[in-house]
Amino acid sequence: MLPVSTRYRVVNRYRFDLAKIRTMNGDSVMGFRFRRFPVLLLLVCSTVPAQEVAEIPFLGAADGSAALGGGIRFGQSPYLASDNDDQRELDLIPLYLYEGKHFFARGVSGGIHLLRNDTLEVNLYGQYRFQKLDPASHSYYVGLDKREQSLDAGLEFALRTQWGELRFDWVTDTLNRHNGNELHYSYRYRIEAGPWTFSPYVAWTWQDENLTNYYFGISESEATSDRPAYLPGDSTWVSFGLNSSWQATDRIVFFGNVSFGGADSGVVNSPLVEEGSFSTAFAGGTYMFGNARRPDYIMDDDRVGEWSWRVNYGYQADGNIVSEIDQGDFRKSKVAETNIGGLTFSKLLADGDRFDFLGRIAVFQHYEEDAGNGSFSSYAAYIMARGTGYSPWSDEEVFRWGFGFGMSYAKKVPIVERQKQASKGGNTSHFLNYLEMTLDFPLHRVSKANWLQRCYAGLTLVHRSGIFGTSDFLGDVAGGSDWISAHVECSR
Repeated sequence: MLPVSTRYRVVNRYRFDLAKIRTMNGDSVMGFRFRRFPVLLLLVCSTVPAQEVAEIPFLGAADGSAALGGGIRFGQSPYLASDNDDQRELDLIPLYLYEGKHFFARGVSGGIHLLRNDTLEVNLYGQYRFQKLDPASHSYYVGLDKREQSLDAGLEFALRTQWGELRFDWVTDTLNRHNGNELHYSYRYRIEAGPWTFSPYVAWTWQDENLTNYYFGISESEATSDRPAYLPGDSTWVSFGLNSSWQATDRIVFFGNVSFGGADSGVVNSPLVEEGSFSTAFAGGTYMFGNARRPDYIMDDDRVGEWSWRVNYGYQADGNIVSEIDQGDFRKSKVAETNIGGLTFSKLLADGDRFDFLGRIAVFQHYEEDAGNGSFSSYAAYIMARGTGYSPWSDEEVFRWGFGFGMSYAKKVPIVERQKQASKGGNTSHFLNYLEMTLDFPLHRVSKANWLQRCYAGLTLVHRSGIFGTSDFLGDVAGGSDWISAHVECSR
């Protein structure tokens, strides 16, 4: 056991739970009425011991709703740290949100709806487990095996009544890391007051011995004279908290959440832990862009149901999408000469006087055989804001510009990311943030062919990054990769 003077208080290992209340008759959630769109985006930061961020639902979002947001998590690691970065008092959590008829994405979780109505919801889902321990973070941990983050998956049940919501979920490891199971129960009651909501809850969590031992145990081979072997076995956690939100506009929601709790003696007595109590807070906001299935924000009847496809092909860039490529630096990469090709589908979510919002899904093929990384795919889901430039003397469309933000997953880490990060001893991640910039021109201005009347040609800039190493969810990656490509896009 570490001396008290050298050990840190456990102020995280928290799990905020959420109430996922569906709208009744399209305009209310447990009695709370919205002005134009029945959605409340309430983010909860969680992990009793193992998860730092819980699911992030659209509360009452209609099928097809899409939104983006972000939040700041306040908390520290329970493990002994060598500097303030490892203690991490602040962590940025990007939120990618979609509620579909069959599929959903809730920030750091997502899945498939098996059953869903006003009373009962059953989901098959996966959630990211943030908990980790890096032996390089402190000399005390030399000789320990690395405790890694993982992706858990399982089943989730929610029962909603007039007197509150009961929730149960079971998850298990999918990446063969902790190889454990977790059961979670919670009760929540919602209180509405105009645009404000308050949601107190109490929760109980059980983790089996594989999960608890992985993060809080010390094996015989890892033991030292001042770090004795210890296996806590299974563990239980109890927490209570309050989630609050304020719907500032029809599309914008701000939230603030806080939680308190504690663990049983098995965790408290671990040489890696000072005490089993924990507290955490999370604050942020979300923005609703529109609905792919129900065009609430499309005012032009002729554009309802509008969608498009795009093909693009290009090369690895040397510069960054911001401050270099966008200022005309189109040089090829000096680190690795690779190429990328893509197919993208878009659906109009909302139109506006200044720009439109589109929901986009892209599949890219990376050609990195010559760099020794083979050929592999990556996938991106994102929201794009797109505007149009008009001729000042004829009001004709001259060009379009676009800026997209979302998430990217690559089957392999691109070679340029691996090499750049290796040169500075940084992390890499298959999952990163996604940015895209586009500029194109209408082809109907150069040809009268019918099939070209709704087609455009131009440039697409593709970027993957970890948001300057500020997000644990993105692997604390500082840096990324960029591609410059030519594209043709046609709408229907």
